[in-house]
Amino acid sequence: MRPADYQPTLTWWGHTWRIIGVVAVSALGWAPRVAYQWSEHRWWFAVDLALGVLALAMVMRYRRTHPVLVATITNLMTVVSTTAGGPAVLALVSLSTRRRWKEIVPQTLLTITCMLAGEHVLRAPDEAELTVVDGALFVLIAALVVAWGMYIGSRRELLASWRARALLSEAEQAAHVREAQSAERARIAREMHDVLAHRISAASMYAGALAFRDDLSPEEVKATAQTIQQTSHQALTELREVLGVLRDGPGDADPERPQATAAHVRELIEQNRRTGMRIDVHWSLGVNGDLDVDALPAVLGRTVYRCVQESLTNARKHAPASRVRVSVSGEPGRGVDIHVENPLSLAAGQTPPESGFGLVGLAERVALAGGRQVHRTTGGGTFVLAVWLPWQKQTGLAEESGLADE
Repeated sequence: MRPADYQPTLTWWGHTWRIIGVVAVSALGWAPRVAYQWSEHRWWFAVDLALGVLALAMVMRYRRTHPVLVATITNLMTVVSTTAGGPAVLALVSLSTRRRWKEIVPQTLLTITCMLAGEHVLRAPDEAELTVVDGALFVLIAALVVAWGMYIGSRRELLASWRARALLSEAEQAAHVREAQSAERARIAREMHDVLAHRISAASMYAGALAFRDDLSPEEVKATAQTIQQTSHQALTELREVLGVLRDGPGDADPERPQATAAHVRELIEQNRRTGMRIDVHWSLGVNGDLDVDALPAVLGRTVYRCVQESLTNARKHAPASRVRVSVSGEPGRGVDIHVENPLSLAAGQTPPESGFGLVGLAERVALAGGRQVHRTTGGGTFVLAVWLPWQKQTGLAEESGLADE
C-alpha cells in the first residue's frame, strides 16, 4: 500500500497539537541560548527566530508532498537556528511514517550530523563542551524519533487496510443480498405463473362461450360476464404482486408444481414434528376464532405457508432442540399476524453457519404482499419473527353458473 493511500486528512485539532508540540520542542532547545542572543547578538536572535518560523510554515505545508526535501532543508537550518529543531523533528517523524529505509537512513545520519554541528555553531560561551555522552544522547533521540514515526505509519496502514477490508466486505454482502433478492423475485414470478395462466385461460373460456353461444338467457349472460369480471380482477390482483419483478433465467417460463397454500400449514407442522421438533401452534382466525385456515385467500395463504416454513427451517437449523411456538391470528379488515419464537441453542459451535438469505428472501416476499416483517433476538436469548400481512379481498370464480353447467 502506498503511503498516500493511508495518510489521514488532518483536522484543525490535528494541526493545532502538532504546532504546539513543535513550538515546545523549539522552546526547550532555545531556552539556554535566548538570553545570550538577545543581550549580545540581537541580530542572531532575530535570524534564529525567523528561520524557526519559516521552517515551521514549510513543514506544516509541504512535509507530505515533499518529505525528503523538507526534512533536508529543516535539518540544515538547525545548524544556524535552534528554533528550527522542532520543525526538523516533525519533518523526520513525518518522513519516517512512510517506512522507506532508503529515505530514513540518510535523513537520520543528516539529522545527527546537523545536531552535532549546530551545538558547535550555536553554543553560548557559558555552555559546556560536547561530550561522548551528549553525542550518544543525540543518536538515541534521533532513533526514538524515527521509531515513533515508523510506528505511526504502521498503525495508519493497518487501520487503512481494515477500512478497505470492511468496505469490501460490505460491498460483497450487499451483492449477496441483491443476488438473493433477485433470486427470490424470480422464484415468486415462476410460482405465480400457473396461477395467472389459470385465471386468464378461465376468462378466455367464458368469453369464447359468450361469442359462440346464442341460446343463453339474459341471466346467464349476466352471470357469465360477472364471472369474467371476477376472474380478471383476481388475475390483476395477483399480477400486481409480481409487477416489476425481473426474470432473466432460462427456466423462468417453465410451469412449476402446484404451490402450497395455508391448508398445507398443518401438514408442514406435522412433518417437522415427525423429525423430532417440538412445536406449539395457536390458530385464531376470524372475529371469534371461528374461521378455518382454508378460509384464507389463496395468495395470502401461500405467503402464510412460506412464512411458517421459513420460521421452522430457521429454528431447525439454529436451535434444533428448542421448543418452537407458532401463533397465527387475524381477521378480514385487520390482516394476519404471524408470531414465531424459539430459544436460541445453548450448544455453541454446533449450528450451521448463518447466511441470512432465508430471512432476506422472506422479507422480499412479505414486502411484495404489502406486509411487514421484523425479526430480533430478545435479551433472554429468544429469537422472534413477527410478520403482518394484509387480508386481501376474496374474489372467487362463479363456477356454478349456468354456463359452467353447460
